[in-house]
Amino acid sequence: MLVPLPAEAYINGMNDAAAAPLIDPFARPITYLRVSVTDRCDFRCVYCMAEHMQFLPKAELLTLEELDRLCSAFVGLGVRKLRITGGEPLVRRNIMGFFRQMSRHLGSGLDELTVTTNGSQLARFATELVDCGVRRINVSLDTLDADKFAAITRWGRLPQVLEGVAAAQRAGLRVKINAVALKGVNDSELFDLVRWCGDEGHDLTFIEVMPMGDLGNEDRLDQYWPLSDLRRQLAERFTLIDLAERTGGPARYVRLHETGQKIGFITPLTHNFCESCNRVRVTCTGELYMCLGQEDRADLRAPLRASDDDAALVAAIRHAITLKPKGHDFDYSRQTVAGQMTRHMSHTGG
Repeated sequence: MLVPLPAEAYINGMNDAAAAPLIDPFARPITYLRVSVTDRCDFRCVYCMAEHMQFLPKAELLTLEELDRLCSAFVGLGVRKLRITGGEPLVRRNIMGFFRQMSRHLGSGLDELTVTTNGSQLARFATELVDCGVRRINVSLDTLDADKFAAITRWGRLPQVLEGVAAAQRAGLRVKINAVALKGVNDSELFDLVRWCGDEGHDLTFIEVMPMGDLGNEDRLDQYWPLSDLRRQLAERFTLIDLAERTGGPARYVRLHETGQKIGFITPLTHNFCESCNRVRVTCTGELYMCLGQEDRADLRAPLRASDDDAALVAAIRHAITLKPKGHDFDYSRQTVAGQMTRHMSHTGG
């Protein structure tokens, strides 16, 4: 684990540099923060966590007040987009209070407040999310087949998620569907997913399965469906128009000429997106991961709890960003799971 240098090594010069943006060693501005607010989830997706998870003791998790301080510090350092993740973020008690607190930064440093969810709680919270300034959400949905959905999520029910997505639409939220590409699982549904998203007005992004967690990664290798192959299949039926736009994340987009739909591809394995990486992740325990595909991390919980003053916290953040690596090491090309991360995706934040 990274050990931050003593805070006094940075604090002396902070008055002059307090407003300086976060820039990593490769001249990439850090403007996007993904924060996990819980490691708990009401699903047990096979690529995210074990069926019988040992969840963290609550004392190890940052309180909502600590999460407020931490996120506010990042906004003060130039973060423009804040994505709340989990686990399933909407299962955390009083989470809407946290969203209401974060909404005060919108228009005052923060351009966007958003969330990634499995959709199970959207029927309850969609309207409140809109009231908190959330305008777009990502919903993880890998299949439209109820039996496959039950197998992938173990505990999930597809009708509950579809009703949540419909509730989000009714509330005025723009919905993007994230689908993990799984060979032998949802590859036969490619055009069904595209058609459904088109009919419902949702954007759709496909994600390559990543070697995260000790979950039997031999299965990961068997299920790895490179998005280059998925894109080729799309191109056999549609005319793909490459788009230059970015939404602050790693996706690259095309538009389907025949339908007007926008399709995204997140390709950490076939074509990594590290050269334009503008983001970092904070776990629910206050660990800052500068790269999803590396184990290096910095402890932000200690400076948060050591003082009500944020000087040491800001110093720890700045120091950690100076250690952000150029990229990750994920690789399936040698028919082995290289670059495997032992932590579960639910711990890091989806």
